[in-house]
Amino acid sequence: MKISLINKKALVGGSSGGIGKAIAQQLAESGASVTLMARSEDKLAQIVSGLPTNQGQSHQFLKVDFSDLEGYKKTISQYFANNSVDILVNNTQGPAAGNTLEKNTDDFQQAFDLLFKSVVFTTELALQKMKENKWGRIINVASVSVKEPLSYLALSNTIRAAVVTWAKSLASDVGTYNITVNSVLTGYFDTERIAQLNAKKAEQLGIDQSEVRADMEEKVPVKRIGDPKEYGYLATFLASDNAAYITGTQIPIDGGLLKSL
Repeated sequence: MKISLINKKALVGGSSGGIGKAIAQQLAESGASVTLMARSEDKLAQIVSGLPTNQGQSHQFLKVDFSDLEGYKKTISQYFANNSVDILVNNTQGPAAGNTLEKNTDDFQQAFDLLFKSVVFTTELALQKMKENKWGRIINVASVSVKEPLSYLALSNTIRAAVVTWAKSLASDVGTYNITVNSVLTGYFDTERIAQLNAKKAEQLGIDQSEVRADMEEKVPVKRIGDPKEYGYLATFLASDNAAYITGTQIPIDGGLLKSL
């Protein structure tokens, strides 16, 4: 499918690597002008310099730290004072791994600020122009742990579930403005984050990381972990007019399963 996002502007969180980077690259390949957000200025600058501009795109980046909510709110408010976006990809770094017995109420509050409040605040700002323009796409990078909690991701399980139910509620409220809201329930993809989680799980189980990865691959129907580029294809479809009828959904994407779709 040929998707054109020419003259569209996108804002992509957590885009200095992994899934966020792959989404930003594919949106740019389809003609969108992309603003990247993450903590590493060096990585962001390098990625922006490599994004295509042959369709009139203009790319930029914001150095932000989602774990510093007040600092983030200040930076993103300044951005939206001078910019608007058509496509918003809500994606942040994940909270620390651990089970419920390893976490306390302060940990859950920090995770709430990181995963929920930053997303809602950014979306509120983006919606102002989307509603005026009668067009918008909001895509939340969530997790399959929303459907079936993972024992070593207590913080993520809890707060991402809140994001997904908020998003479904929001979809009903903004659909009349031709704005869609969808959450992608991310499965196993070959990223730095999955490597970190595998290390944590291997430590808990007392096994080698290679065994954890092999078990993941076995659970995926096509017997492999997904390529982040494939995730970018799905996000770009959801950002297009082709997906105007899809909203308020939670789309499970478990590794290589996407390619078979």
